[in-house]
Formats: sequence, structure tokens, C-alpha cells
Amino acid sequence: MIFTMLNGIIGSIHFGILVNFKFESNVRIISQIERRLENMRLVSHNVYKKMVMCLQGNMGSDVDKRHKKLPVTALSQSMMDGGSQLGDESLIGKMMEVCGEAENKLALEQSQHEVQLEREILEPLNQLAEVDIPNILKQRKHLAKLVLDFDSAKARYQQATKAFPTAANAQAMAAKVDILKEEMDEAQNKMEICKDQVAADMYIFSSKEGEYARYYVLLLEAQAEYHRKALASIESVLPTIQSQQDKWTEKPAFGTALEEHLKRTSREVALPIEACIMMLLETGMQEEGLFRIAAGASKLKKLKAALDCSTSQLEEFYSDPHAVAGALKSYLRELPEPLMTYQLYEEWIQASSISDPDKRLQGLWVVCDMLPKANKTNFRYLVKFLAKLSLESDVNKMTASNIAIVLGPNLLWAKTEGSLAEMAAATSVHVVSIIELIINHASWFFPEGKTTIESCFIYLFYLHVCI
Repeated sequence: MIFTMLNGIIGSIHFGILVNFKFESNVRIISQIERRLENMRLVSHNVYKKMVMCLQGNMGSDVDKRHKKLPVTALSQSMMDGGSQLGDESLIGKMMEVCGEAENKLALEQSQHEVQLEREILEPLNQLAEVDIPNILKQRKHLAKLVLDFDSAKARYQQATKAFPTAANAQAMAAKVDILKEEMDEAQNKMEICKDQVAADMYIFSSKEGEYARYYVLLLEAQAEYHRKALASIESVLPTIQSQQDKWTEKPAFGTALEEHLKRTSREVALPIEACIMMLLETGMQEEGLFRIAAGASKLKKLKAALDCSTSQLEEFYSDPHAVAGALKSYLRELPEPLMTYQLYEEWIQASSISDPDKRLQGLWVVCDMLPKANKTNFRYLVKFLAKLSLESDVNKMTASNIAIVLGPNLLWAKTEGSLAEMAAATSVHVVSIIELIINHASWFFPEGKTTIESCFIYLFYLHVCI
């Protein structure tokens, strides 16, 4: 919200609206901006104060000095002194010595953690609350004053200009007009300089707000890292305890083996395939040159990242079917093994080389039926969609042949050394003919009603058609 308001006022500045505006006419918008900036300054200041109160070391001190002053350090020293007094003959003495060493490690971790918080989070928050926002507010108020000064100088100049023709002393009046013109120009110049400074400050703030928001993520990440290290220090002195920590690490879908992705996500169809097809069914079926026209690099990168983290917030990509198609192509191309598999590569090529059309179809069907279950399910899902896409070829210009040309190299390639161009040249003709035939005979290769996934796909497709 603050970005929209800032962009609005900055846009007004760049179109020169502020040159002639009266302060009262924009006071509501300006007041809203000031209130939001002031609220942001206030909450940032309050968070800063509370975080400082959480620190157990002295602000501004280095790791060693902070470490010496921590309460945990005093506890560590007390335990180690007690262990020395009781001696090795006492089990309690031994445990106190070991625990004292562990507490000292914890104190060191805490001092390093607090220094990190101060450097990476507290200082930027303080900069935001005490410098960045106050400077913007100060410059904005100064600009308002300069605008009023310019309006006043302009009014005096215009009044003198109107009075010039009827003045008794024309020479003196002309000199006065020149002086007033210089004053007006000077006031305008000051206003323009300040206006540019305000715009620059607002843009700088807008660009940094995301960084400031990121500090709250950094806070939790830093705390998590600190607690992990602290736990590791404790576990290292507890040999009787075997640490079994199974941490689930979310892996990206792109570049991950199909079987691994499906197992990890408990899916039958890979998320990028299903998500992209659902979006294309919604908005891309009549898009001319789908899969052929390249998408914007930044939008494609963003969509791939969104699919990698399994987010459901994909609404913004519905309006860019070329980016969605590009993401689907990228997913297929980045699979460690092509969807139609390395293992069956020779079989696919041999089947496509059969001269008799009917026997060629039968041969391709046999190879298709040999696909691993996961590959076949995903291939079926994709082919069904491509077949329906080709039905719109009068509008989207993507016939089965055109689809095969742009998608074929992403579905099957040889497991050989060499450049991408060499691989494409060696297999292009065969792969294109294979994919074209399968798309044109999709219902024969994959009869309807075999899986619940396919039923859902068909339902969504007909829902799309009806709408």
C-alpha cells in the first residue's frame, strides 16, 4: 500500500503537477503518506527497543568483551571451579567440569549471535526508524514550503507583469519585473532540486522496504541457527545420547528425478506439469504460438521459482501463458532423464522407422506401454493436453506437427556426449514424428477413464470449454 501511495506522489512530481499545486489540494494524500511513514518509523523504533532489551551483552561491544559479561559465562566459570574443587574422584565434579565447558561454548555462541543480530538486523532497523524515514518526511515538508515560496514568487511576478503597461515609470517598473522574474526562477530552481531529492529518497526507500521486511526473516533464521549450534554444543557433551534428527529439506522440482519428486510430494503427476497445464487450460488454449514464442526471462525465472517452492500463489501467471508454457518446457528439459526415458530411446527410434503406418503406430504403442508407471502417467497427462491444444490450431496456430517440433526435443533425447545442437540434429526428425503421431492418436494411445487424475483433467478441460 505504501508503495502505491509513494509511486503516486512521485508520479505527480515527475509530471510537474507539484509545480502548480496548492498545498491544500493534496493535503489528504500527503497526510496519508506521512501517517504511514510515521507509523512505520514508530513500530520499527519499538521493535528495535524491545530487541535491544533481549540482548544480554553490552551493545556495541565485540564478541570477546560481550562473552566475558554474559551471565552464562559466569555460570560456566562457577561450574568449572566447582568441578576443580570436587576433583576427578567425584562424578558430580566431572559432570560440573564438562557442563561448565558446555556452558562456556553456549556463551560464546550467544555472544556471536548477539553481535550478528546487532550488525545485520538492529542497525538497519535503527537506520530505518531514525534516519531514512525522518529524512523523507523532512524533505517532503521542505518541498511543501518551497512550493509555497514558488507560488508566492510567481504571483508577485504575474501581478507586476499585469501592472507594467499602465505604470507611470516604465523603466523602474521593468527593472522590478526583471528582479521578480529572477526571484521566481530561483524559487522554481530550488523547488525542482528539492523535488528531485524527494523523488530520489522515495525511490530509495521503496527499493529498500523489501530489505527491511527481510530482516524479520533474518531474525528467525539467525535464532534458528543459534539454537542449532547451541544444541550441537550440548549434544557433543552428552555421549550417552544419540542424536537422531531427521530434517526434511524441501527440494526443487526442476532438475529432480521424476520418481523422487512424486514420492516426496505423494503425487501421481509432477507439480510443474499439472500446475502449468491447469493454467494453460484456463487462459492459454487460444494463445497464438504457445510453446513456440519465448517468454520473458524474468517472469519465467519467477514462475519456476514459485513452482520449485510449491507455492499456490500462481494467479499472476495466468495472464502470461507463454511464461507458463516456457516453464513446462523447462521442467521437461531439466529432468535428469527424459520423460520418455533413456532406456527406451532405441526402441522409440526403431518403432518410428517402421515404414508401414499401422505397424508403426502399433510399434509406438508397444514402446509407450513399456514406460515406467510414473513416466507413463505423466506422459499420458501431457499428451492428452497437447492433443486438446492442437484442436485449437485454427486460432493458436499450434498443430500437432508444430507442437512436436517445439516440445519433442524436451521429451526424448539420447544419453550421449556432445552439445545440445548435435543431439537435436541426430534425433530431431524421429522425435518430431513420434510426438506428432502420438498427439494425433492420443485417444488410441491413452483411452479415457484409466485414472482419477485423467478424469479430473477431462472435467477441468470441459469446464474450460463450457466457460
